[in-house]
Amino acid sequence: MENVSKIWLGPLPADSPYVKPFRLYYVQNGVEKNWDLLKVHDSVAIILYNTTRQKLVLVRQFRPAVYHGIISSAQGNFDKVNLEEYPPAIGVTLELCAGIVDKSKSWVEIAREEVLEECGYDVPVVRIEEVMVYRSGVGSSGAKQIMYYCEVTDADKATSGGGVEDEIIEVVELSLEEAKRMIQQGAVNNSPPSCLMGLMWFFANRAPSAST
Repeated sequence: MENVSKIWLGPLPADSPYVKPFRLYYVQNGVEKNWDLLKVHDSVAIILYNTTRQKLVLVRQFRPAVYHGIISSAQGNFDKVNLEEYPPAIGVTLELCAGIVDKSKSWVEIAREEVLEECGYDVPVVRIEEVMVYRSGVGSSGAKQIMYYCEVTDADKATSGGGVEDEIIEVVELSLEEAKRMIQQGAVNNSPPSCLMGLMWFFANRAPSAST
């Protein structure tokens, strides 16, 4: 996963299917203002709990944006990145199973597909429960995300997961104690807010009582 041998920046192609930058103009209280924004896909995220193993199922992957953010914060730019000084492992995240909404299917059906593709569990949509709807990147994109919850068992395991096409995703099982440490005061995580919010929701609403 961290076998990244070269990394550099380049201009964003105008036909990028994932990110489209633009400037929005508006008048507020009689004053003309503007805001630089990104149009990105809406997405789904799924809290997965394996009841057979009593483990939360997350995914681990290299995120270029996180790697870029860490280095830019550390040295003020992204010029001449030394891969020995900044190993790609620092850009690896631990996240909920998730994916973008880019198909003509219901959101819950897309969530079902992501669970199968990333984590290898084949479950019907009736077992996928909607948790909440919210907005991510409110200062840059305002994209919509729906969070779901799904309980799986070992019997639902159909493949090893790991993503599709050129995705490199590792399935990670966390004990409840390991997951709790991620949301304790003072914790430092390479995880997005949706993952941490999902874990907090799980412990508040679905975790086995003996483990809370």
